[in-house]
Amino acid sequence: MTKEKYLDDLQEIRSIMQKSSRFISLNGLSGVLAGSYALIGAAYAYWLVEEKSKGILVLGSTIFWQCLGILATVAILSVGTGIWLTTRKAKKNRESIWDAKTRSLLGHMLVPLLAGGLYICISLWQGRYGQSGALMLLFYGFSLVSASKFTLGYIKYLGLSEIVLGLLSVSLPGYGFWFWVLGFGVLHIVYGIAMYFKYDRISRT
Repeated sequence: MTKEKYLDDLQEIRSIMQKSSRFISLNGLSGVLAGSYALIGAAYAYWLVEEKSKGILVLGSTIFWQCLGILATVAILSVGTGIWLTTRKAKKNRESIWDAKTRSLLGHMLVPLLAGGLYICISLWQGRYGQSGALMLLFYGFSLVSASKFTLGYIKYLGLSEIVLGLLSVSLPGYGFWFWVLGFGVLHIVYGIAMYFKYDRISRT
Protein backbone atom coordinates (compact mmCIF):
# COMPACT_ATOMS: atom_id res chain seq x y z
CA MET A 1 0.00 0.00 0.00
CA THR A 2 1.45 3.36 -1.03
CA LYS A 3 1.65 6.27 1.32
CA GLU A 4 -0.87 8.26 -0.75
CA LYS A 5 -3.36 5.37 -0.67
CA TYR A 6 -2.92 5.01 3.08
CA LEU A 7 -3.55 8.73 3.63
CA ASP A 8 -6.63 8.63 1.41
CA ASP A 9 -8.03 5.71 3.38
CA LEU A 10 -7.42 7.52 6.66
CA GLN A 11 -9.16 10.61 5.32
CA GLU A 12 -12.15 8.56 4.22
CA ILE A 13 -12.40 6.80 7.59
CA ARG A 14 -12.21 10.15 9.37
CA SER A 15 -14.95 11.56 7.15
CA ILE A 16 -17.22 8.58 7.82
CA MET A 17 -16.68 8.83 11.58
CA GLN A 18 -17.41 12.56 11.54
CA LYS A 19 -20.64 12.07 9.60
CA SER A 20 -21.77 9.31 11.97
CA SER A 21 -21.20 11.33 15.14
CA ARG A 22 -21.88 14.95 14.13
CA PHE A 23 -24.63 16.90 12.47
CA ILE A 24 -22.77 18.51 9.56
CA SER A 25 -25.63 19.79 7.40
CA LEU A 26 -25.58 23.30 8.86
CA ASN A 27 -25.56 25.86 6.06
CA GLY A 28 -23.16 28.81 6.20
CA LEU A 29 -25.58 31.03 4.30
CA SER A 30 -28.07 30.74 7.15
CA GLY A 31 -25.52 32.45 9.42
CA VAL A 32 -24.98 35.22 6.89
CA LEU A 33 -28.71 35.81 6.53
CA ALA A 34 -29.30 35.65 10.30
CA GLY A 35 -26.62 38.29 10.80
CA SER A 36 -28.16 40.42 8.06
CA TYR A 37 -31.60 40.18 9.69
CA ALA A 38 -30.05 41.24 13.01
CA LEU A 39 -28.32 44.27 11.47
CA ILE A 40 -31.48 45.41 9.68
CA GLY A 41 -33.59 44.91 12.81
CA ALA A 42 -31.04 46.72 14.99
CA ALA A 43 -30.90 49.65 12.58
CA TYR A 44 -34.69 49.98 12.62
CA ALA A 45 -34.85 49.67 16.43
CA TYR A 46 -32.11 52.29 16.79
CA TRP A 47 -34.02 54.65 14.52
CA LEU A 48 -37.21 54.13 16.53
CA VAL A 49 -35.54 54.88 19.84
CA GLU A 50 -33.51 57.85 18.62
CA GLU A 51 -36.17 59.52 16.48
CA LYS A 52 -39.37 58.63 18.33
CA SER A 53 -38.29 58.69 21.97
CA LYS A 54 -35.17 60.90 21.87
CA GLY A 55 -32.81 58.08 22.79
CA ILE A 56 -34.70 56.98 25.92
CA LEU A 57 -36.31 53.53 25.98
CA VAL A 58 -39.06 53.36 28.61
CA LEU A 59 -40.11 49.93 29.88
CA GLY A 60 -43.65 49.15 28.76
CA SER A 61 -43.86 52.00 26.27
CA THR A 62 -45.04 51.58 22.69
CA ILE A 63 -41.47 51.88 21.42
CA PHE A 64 -40.36 49.22 23.91
CA TRP A 65 -42.92 46.72 22.63
CA GLN A 66 -42.06 47.59 19.04
CA CYS A 67 -38.41 46.81 19.77
CA LEU A 68 -39.39 43.48 21.31
CA GLY A 69 -41.47 42.80 18.19
CA ILE A 70 -38.43 43.52 16.02
CA LEU A 71 -36.33 41.16 18.15
CA ALA A 72 -38.95 38.41 17.86
CA THR A 73 -39.19 38.92 14.08
CA VAL A 74 -35.41 38.66 13.71
CA ALA A 75 -35.39 35.45 15.78
CA ILE A 76 -38.25 33.87 13.78
CA LEU A 77 -36.70 34.77 10.43
CA SER A 78 -33.28 33.48 11.53
CA VAL A 79 -34.60 30.16 12.84
CA GLY A 80 -36.90 29.69 9.84
CA THR A 81 -34.14 30.43 7.35
CA GLY A 82 -31.75 28.13 9.20
CA ILE A 83 -34.23 25.23 9.18
CA TRP A 84 -35.03 25.71 5.50
CA LEU A 85 -31.42 25.91 4.27
CA THR A 86 -30.23 23.12 6.56
CA THR A 87 -33.06 20.82 5.48
CA ARG A 88 -32.31 21.53 1.83
CA LYS A 89 -28.60 20.79 2.31
CA ALA A 90 -29.33 17.56 4.21
CA LYS A 91 -31.64 16.32 1.45
CA LYS A 92 -29.03 17.18 -1.18
CA ASN A 93 -26.40 15.21 0.75
CA ARG A 94 -28.89 12.38 1.38
CA GLU A 95 -28.59 12.80 5.13
CA SER A 96 -31.30 12.47 7.73
CA ILE A 97 -32.52 15.77 9.17
CA TRP A 98 -34.01 14.15 12.27
CA ASP A 99 -31.96 11.47 14.00
CA ALA A 100 -29.99 10.90 17.20
CA LYS A 101 -27.41 13.52 16.20
CA THR A 102 -30.06 16.17 15.66
CA ARG A 103 -31.80 15.36 18.93
CA SER A 104 -28.52 15.56 20.85
CA LEU A 105 -27.67 18.86 19.17
CA LEU A 106 -31.05 20.43 19.97
CA GLY A 107 -31.11 19.05 23.51
CA HIS A 108 -27.76 20.53 24.45
CA MET A 109 -28.56 23.82 22.74
CA LEU A 110 -32.11 24.39 23.97
CA VAL A 111 -31.52 23.84 27.71
CA PRO A 112 -29.26 26.90 28.27
CA LEU A 113 -31.13 28.87 25.59
CA LEU A 114 -34.57 28.36 27.17
CA ALA A 115 -33.25 28.90 30.68
CA GLY A 116 -31.61 32.13 29.57
CA GLY A 117 -34.73 33.25 27.75
CA LEU A 118 -36.89 32.70 30.83
CA TYR A 119 -34.38 34.52 33.03
CA ILE A 120 -34.35 37.52 30.67
CA CYS A 121 -38.16 37.59 30.52
CA ILE A 122 -38.38 37.56 34.32
CA SER A 123 -35.79 40.35 34.52
CA LEU A 124 -37.78 42.45 32.03
CA TRP A 125 -40.98 41.83 33.98
CA GLN A 126 -39.24 43.10 37.12
CA GLY A 127 -37.99 46.20 35.32
CA ARG A 128 -34.34 45.11 35.22
CA TYR A 129 -33.51 45.39 31.55
CA GLY A 130 -30.16 47.17 31.59
CA GLN A 131 -28.15 43.97 30.97
CA SER A 132 -30.59 42.21 28.64
CA GLY A 133 -28.27 42.45 25.65
CA ALA A 134 -25.34 41.02 27.61
CA LEU A 135 -27.47 38.17 28.95
CA MET A 136 -28.65 37.30 25.44
CA LEU A 137 -25.06 37.10 24.24
CA LEU A 138 -23.94 35.02 27.24
CA PHE A 139 -26.73 32.44 27.19
CA TYR A 140 -26.59 32.17 23.40
CA GLY A 141 -22.85 31.58 23.64
CA PHE A 142 -23.36 28.94 26.33
CA SER A 143 -25.90 27.13 24.15
CA LEU A 144 -23.58 27.13 21.13
CA VAL A 145 -20.62 25.79 23.12
CA SER A 146 -22.82 23.13 24.70
CA ALA A 147 -24.08 21.95 21.30
CA SER A 148 -20.79 22.32 19.43
CA LYS A 149 -19.56 18.77 20.06
CA PHE A 150 -22.44 17.49 17.96
CA THR A 151 -21.81 19.70 14.93
CA LEU A 152 -19.19 21.73 13.08
CA GLY A 153 -16.17 23.03 14.99
CA TYR A 154 -16.83 26.63 13.98
CA ILE A 155 -19.92 26.65 16.22
CA LYS A 156 -17.75 26.32 19.33
CA TYR A 157 -15.64 29.32 18.39
CA LEU A 158 -18.72 31.35 17.54
CA GLY A 159 -20.12 30.50 20.98
CA LEU A 160 -16.90 31.47 22.75
CA SER A 161 -16.85 34.75 20.82
CA GLU A 162 -20.43 35.48 21.91
CA ILE A 163 -19.51 34.80 25.55
CA VAL A 164 -16.54 37.18 25.34
CA LEU A 165 -18.77 39.90 23.89
CA GLY A 166 -21.34 39.29 26.63
CA LEU A 167 -18.71 39.73 29.32
CA LEU A 168 -17.40 42.89 27.64
CA SER A 169 -20.96 44.20 27.48
CA VAL A 170 -21.35 43.70 31.24
CA SER A 171 -18.01 45.40 31.86
CA LEU A 172 -18.85 48.41 29.69
CA PRO A 173 -22.36 49.62 30.62
CA GLY A 174 -24.00 51.80 28.01
CA TYR A 175 -22.60 49.90 25.05
CA GLY A 176 -24.84 46.84 25.29
CA PHE A 177 -26.70 47.64 22.08
CA TRP A 178 -23.50 47.81 20.06
CA PHE A 179 -22.15 44.58 21.51
CA TRP A 180 -25.50 42.96 20.62
CA VAL A 181 -25.12 44.23 17.05
CA LEU A 182 -21.56 42.92 16.89
CA GLY A 183 -22.48 39.52 18.33
CA PHE A 184 -25.73 38.71 16.58
CA GLY A 185 -25.06 40.68 13.42
CA VAL A 186 -21.40 40.92 12.47
CA LEU A 187 -20.16 37.67 14.03
CA HIS A 188 -22.93 35.63 12.41
CA ILE A 189 -22.00 37.05 9.02
CA VAL A 190 -18.26 36.44 9.53
CA TYR A 191 -18.67 32.86 10.75
CA GLY A 192 -21.36 32.17 8.16
CA ILE A 193 -19.02 33.23 5.35
CA ALA A 194 -16.19 31.12 6.82
CA MET A 195 -18.45 28.06 7.07
CA TYR A 196 -19.76 28.58 3.55
CA PHE A 197 -16.30 28.68 1.97
CA LYS A 198 -15.01 25.72 4.00
CA TYR A 199 -18.01 23.40 3.77
CA ASP A 200 -20.79 24.54 1.42
CA ARG A 201 -18.75 25.85 -1.49
CA ILE A 202 -16.57 22.75 -1.57
CA SER A 203 -19.65 20.50 -1.60
CA ARG A 204 -20.94 22.32 -4.67
CA THR A 205 -17.81 21.69 -6.72
